[in-house]
Amino acid sequence: MVKPRTKGGMAGRFWNFSDLIQQVSAACNLHPPASSGRNRSSGDLADYCGTRDQEAYKTHDEDEEEEEVMGMEFVVMTEVFNAVSAMTIAYVSLQEAHNPWDPEKLRAADVAVVGELRRLGELRERYLRRRCYGGGSGDMLREAVVPYEAAIEELKREVKARDKEVDNLKEKLKSIIGETNSGKQSWTSLSRRKVYCITQVPAAPAPELFEGAMSGVREALDTFSTVVLLSLMRAAHWDIAAAVRSIEAATATATRISASSVIQTQRANAKFALQSYISRKVFQGFDHESFYMDNGLSSVLSPDQYRRDCFAEYCDMKSMDSTKLLNIQPSCNFGKFCSNKYLDIVHPKMEESFFGDLEQRQQVVEGRHPRSQFYRQFLELAKAMWLLHLLAFSLDPAPSQFEASRGADFHPDYMESVLKSPGQVPSGQVVGFPLIPGFKLGNGSIIKARVYLVSKN
Repeated sequence: MVKPRTKGGMAGRFWNFSDLIQQVSAACNLHPPASSGRNRSSGDLADYCGTRDQEAYKTHDEDEEEEEVMGMEFVVMTEVFNAVSAMTIAYVSLQEAHNPWDPEKLRAADVAVVGELRRLGELRERYLRRRCYGGGSGDMLREAVVPYEAAIEELKREVKARDKEVDNLKEKLKSIIGETNSGKQSWTSLSRRKVYCITQVPAAPAPELFEGAMSGVREALDTFSTVVLLSLMRAAHWDIAAAVRSIEAATATATRISASSVIQTQRANAKFALQSYISRKVFQGFDHESFYMDNGLSSVLSPDQYRRDCFAEYCDMKSMDSTKLLNIQPSCNFGKFCSNKYLDIVHPKMEESFFGDLEQRQQVVEGRHPRSQFYRQFLELAKAMWLLHLLAFSLDPAPSQFEASRGADFHPDYMESVLKSPGQVPSGQVVGFPLIPGFKLGNGSIIKARVYLVSKN
């Protein structure tokens, strides 16, 4: 009988043909063959060889998997070293940007450093996930899904925050409606003195609404010309008389009175000359549905629908803040109106004299709206004018605009003097220059035009 080999040395791990023959012979001697003995020995040999093949394949698969994991870790480490190198370079650039101070280079280096730090964080997360879950296709799929899961969670948090904001706005709206319905705000009288301040949304356009809007335009015009522009002129040490003469020369027409007499009178009332100049600019194009910003014909083709649209826009816009509206829709029709009127009213030399540069004008030219206090004051006038225009095209029939001409006789039924004097206006007074146009409404009422009177002689 042949002794079986031990599993210790090299002979236990590697087999040659002689060893195999010896094993087969020993098996035959121990178990004499029967009629089917040859077939059984062949089966044993096949089973043995199959087992050895399976073990070899299993070992080969494990080796390939180990090599794959090592390869993936090598790739991760390579990316880590690359990210660290890039971050080092970006950090050096960040330090160099401080001396001398270079804002653009500083901003670019800061972005690069932050980007590499984020990249290192992503590599760390990827490595930890592989350590926890192991490699393979399942891990690769999980790694691809993780960023989307994080984005979904972020979107869910944003939705919750928006829902809370909507709920808060609903509560504020309910409180405002409650205050309005309880009558805490009501019609108020101002100027002429009769100005209607509507706190509730009106059901339909009415001449009284137009009168109230016209009073708002007058008040905004007086504030912008006197409180804002004239104050800035004086702060910039302007020659007010020369500015008035310049305005006078720009508006002079062939009249019965000499320009010099009007100028002489205006020197003590420069604010009225400024009001006249600004009023002429903001009312220019008032008779057209879009202030001639386009060739729209909606008021002609669909007059009823256009009147409803104008009044709906008036109701929506009346209580809105102009600055917030333009931040949301800077290129809306109202935004275009503001840009055009600002460029018409505020001359480049005027803005440069006031603020030392043309930054605000450049923003307006680019389609943006400055957030300066000066531009906010201008928006108050622009909004008042836009609301008046919307009401004018909401009424049926539309108001009829008229304006006093220079040198015309004074008519108290259609004009009012900006120079308040006790009693009636003295005889022999004529229009030195118009300030604000007047309107004749569909119900027959007259909104008088404002004029600056001078002596006829």
